[in-house]
Amino acid sequence: MRRNGWRIGGGAVLVAVGVVWTLQGVGLLGGSVMTGVTLWAVIGPVVAVAGLVLVVQGLRRRAR
Repeated sequence: MRRNGWRIGGGAVLVAVGVVWTLQGVGLLGGSVMTGVTLWAVIGPVVAVAGLVLVVQGLRRRAR
């Protein structure tokens, strides 16, 4: 059960980081050297999807 909590918590952090990176990459969230850099608009969603995968895995294993 402890392992599932790590997956859910770590996945949630990855989703949040991915969303911030995406917003910075497309220029909607300023104040960083990452603002307006297309690379972060691509990396952000990849990180967010990886986080979602971890959250779903953690929730599925918890349900068993």
